[in-house]
Amino acid sequence: QVQLVESGGGLVQAGGSLRLSCAASGRTFSIYAMGWFRQAPGLEREFVAAISWSGLSTSYADSVKGRFTISEDNAKNTVYLQLNSLKPEDTAVYYCALTPRVDASSPRAYSPRAYDYWGQGTQVTVSS
Repeated sequence: QVQLVESGGGLVQAGGSLRLSCAASGRTFSIYAMGWFRQAPGLEREFVAAISWSGLSTSYADSVKGRFTISEDNAKNTVYLQLNSLKPEDTAVYYCALTPRVDASSPRAYSPRAYDYWGQGTQVTVSS
């Protein structure tokens, strides 16, 4: 089993920044890649970014490219999501997730089905 705990969400004005963290514990040797997803009220959970645990591969949704940056610290078993130039449409609950079998560079990494473990989510609210 793996446990994921997110932190760092909050309320920010448009144009502002936040950094989300996701700490993994338990069977962390099973990590192949980590991802961030988000879900706004009434909408489906959507892919935001993913990173291979080696750090060599990253992928981003078109809507966040150039604004968000995913990174990882293997020594701390933690993945980060830096959110810059935030927009009101970025408002959502952000979830981190772990996959033991799909690389971040794979198109499958864009699907929630590729991920076996999920955090509880952290709310990001961007005011206009």
